[in-house]
Amino acid sequence: MQNLLKERKYPFIFLLFVLLIVAALFLISNSQSPIYITSGDLTPTQTASLPKSLPSKDAAAPPIDSSIVIISTAPPSQNQEDFVNSSSSTPSGQYEFKWKLCQGSGADYIPCLDNWKAIKALPSRRHMEHRERHCPTPNPTCLVPLPKGYKIPVPWPKSRDMIWYSNVPHPKLVEYKKDQRWVVKSDDYFVFPGGGTQFKDGVGHYIDSIEKTLPTIEWGKHTRVVLDVGCGVASFGGYLLEKDVTTMSFAPKDEHEAQIQFALERGIPATLSVIGTQRLTFPDNAYDVIHCARCRVHWDANGGKPLMELNRILRPGGYFIWSATPVYRKEERDQNVWKAMVALTEAICWTTVNKTFFDSSGVGLVIYQKPVSSSCYVNRKENNPPLCDQNNRPNSSWYVHLDGCLQSLPITGTGDNYNWPAPWPERLNSKPASLSSEPDAAEIFNEDTKHWSALVSDVYIGGLSINWSRVRNVMDMNAGYGGFAAALIDLPIWVINVVPINAPDTLPIIFDRGLIGLYHDWCESLSTYPRAYDLLHSSFLFRNLTQRCGIVDVVVEVDRVLRPGGIFLVQDSTEMITKVGSILQSLHWSITVHQEQFLVGRKGFWRPDEKSRI
Repeated sequence: MQNLLKERKYPFIFLLFVLLIVAALFLISNSQSPIYITSGDLTPTQTASLPKSLPSKDAAAPPIDSSIVIISTAPPSQNQEDFVNSSSSTPSGQYEFKWKLCQGSGADYIPCLDNWKAIKALPSRRHMEHRERHCPTPNPTCLVPLPKGYKIPVPWPKSRDMIWYSNVPHPKLVEYKKDQRWVVKSDDYFVFPGGGTQFKDGVGHYIDSIEKTLPTIEWGKHTRVVLDVGCGVASFGGYLLEKDVTTMSFAPKDEHEAQIQFALERGIPATLSVIGTQRLTFPDNAYDVIHCARCRVHWDANGGKPLMELNRILRPGGYFIWSATPVYRKEERDQNVWKAMVALTEAICWTTVNKTFFDSSGVGLVIYQKPVSSSCYVNRKENNPPLCDQNNRPNSSWYVHLDGCLQSLPITGTGDNYNWPAPWPERLNSKPASLSSEPDAAEIFNEDTKHWSALVSDVYIGGLSINWSRVRNVMDMNAGYGGFAAALIDLPIWVINVVPINAPDTLPIIFDRGLIGLYHDWCESLSTYPRAYDLLHSSFLFRNLTQRCGIVDVVVEVDRVLRPGGIFLVQDSTEMITKVGSILQSLHWSITVHQEQFLVGRKGFWRPDEKSRI
């Protein structure tokens, strides 16, 4: 080098210097952790739509900088142009996302309930077919916009009684139900006074009156899990929380504008569903009590199938509380409905345990009880409805038509009877009646409970910097035995436990424990509104999905149902954490990874520009 300087060969020195810099950059770039696209990350149609310059599983894939998102999305769906067609190449030849807003769907878009093309093509709407799920194919991969002026939700417990108007800007119910005081507009808030069609003296008084009428119901001890059919704004379930009762409230997406969205924004468990032609997404013998207050369901329609669906999901010995005008009014129409109900309940062996009228409010109700054994079914004068053929009856509750028959009741006690679960809260950790009879089943269940108790305490609460005081609505996307929810039971939150349809059916065990949940296929959108949850938890979910749908499909749905400021908590392999994290970063989420297996993604307020709608 000294000789070169003495001979003043400066151009050669400069060229040598440039070559050294290029070599150093090459070594650094090759030291980055590579990610490869595999067909397991994408659906078949998504794989086919990849730009030719992107490597596929079957090609020798060059390494790609892990800071760049490389996973593509679905091809055009129906008349929409998905963002895959706008994915762009970076100067280094790598690919990143360009997200777009959904067009013409608004801030409350629910893909499987707002598929108007499929709904318009239905041959009949007689049995509420238009309120059932009709998912688009392929899944939309656009992003749902935020309502104008959206704010971080009012925290629990204040949210039970008031929410931001701008978060659910739907005033129709205020006028439509003003005499019943479901909801009232007050400055920048919606306020919920606890009124309702049948709650003339307030919902708290109504709940207390039920227990006085039937003391054996024992809210929060004998009765733990309740289903509220046609729930309105879910005040019944909201006030039962004070009794240590968890209520799943449901109603269809209909002219009662945004009633389920109101419930979720209030911090009350709720979902969109309808008793139409298909089973509800719950297991047999799940709920302790089912409640209907003027829920507008014709129980004797279609051969009585709607009431037989309640019979399917009601626990043996459980109660159905029906508060409606046919119970107490004498008009001919009401009396005809009542006579049909008497005949149907007798045919399915329900016992009328109480029928009462509350003078102060001018409403009445009847309480039925489901039998605890199948002996009544066998001894009926007429086998109508017939007993189900258990060998030919589908076990699933996912896209299965309603039963026109009665299933035999489980035997968990002496003789042919069913034993009720242990009183709450002992019920949570008692051996569930629906647990497998295999010799090691109880040990596996107990170890699972211990595992989740330690993991939640030491890592999820103690080590991930999650502000749990801001968390209210939680979903466990791959719930197993419900151990995650059980470990959080002392926090002021509620957890909906999802059992994927391709996973072992543990949902009956979850209900036996006094927790709530539903079945779902994560290759489709949920039947819920956008911005419904504060935290979504995924424990090794993706490895069982990627053979049927893409990671992007699931992450887009997570983005839809999670609130701004909400958390996506993922436990998975290092490879899957890296892939999911890349997609979340492209959505402008903040990402932290712990111990190479826990990802905490925090959703922000970012949305693509309005001009990018598809």
